[in-house]
Amino acid sequence: MTRPDWTTVAASALAAAIVSAAIAFAVPALRGANAGAVRGYLLAHPDVIPEAMQALQDRETAKVIAANRAAIMNSIGSAWSGNPKGDVTVVEYFDYNCTYCRANLPVIDQLVAADHGVRVVYRELPVLSEESGTAARLSLAAATLGRFKPFHDTLYAGGPITDQTLAAATRATGLDPAKLKAASATPAIDDAIRANLSLMRPLGMSGTPTWVVGNRVLSGLQSLDQLQAAVKDARAAAR
Repeated sequence: MTRPDWTTVAASALAAAIVSAAIAFAVPALRGANAGAVRGYLLAHPDVIPEAMQALQDRETAKVIAANRAAIMNSIGSAWSGNPKGDVTVVEYFDYNCTYCRANLPVIDQLVAADHGVRVVYRELPVLSEESGTAARLSLAAATLGRFKPFHDTLYAGGPITDQTLAAATRATGLDPAKLKAASATPAIDDAIRANLSLMRPLGMSGTPTWVVGNRVLSGLQSLDQLQAAVKDARAAAR
């Protein structure tokens, strides 16, 4: 007789429990139902599983966001755009060497232009290279000096991060290089970046861009329609 692989059995049981919990959470009629009833419902409605898993994930994510709301939603200096008193905040975690983040620049501008109730907060997440970290510190320094968005857009327009593109963005933004470098070397800048990185695991971030809209986390390149749908959902959930 072959002994069962208890690791596999345990993993399967855990997966089944998670799915059952997700279903029970998403489908009120099944709360308190026995395993047979849940199984029967799943066999008849397999399409509900992704929806239920998303509902469970959203609930857990909402707890993390609530516990870290200030660290997520509050901007550093001028690292924001849109309506400063908007009813929905869209947070983008980005890396200056991320091509998808660069591609989303015009989409963010379109979102802000189309919805005057949106506030966008930009949060540096330098995970791709050492140069990304240098760019993030200078970007935050520009934010403390009130020049984040011009520096941000100009740096992305320059292509991959190098000493030359950083210097060019500094000049084009009208910032004093020595003053910007000094501002980037403060403990507060390092603390801000460290705080962003510390939330990667709790928020389930797998890379950049990552977005927090309301109580949901979105990953990767987003279309205007996708961001507008997320804003709409966040607005509805807040009512």
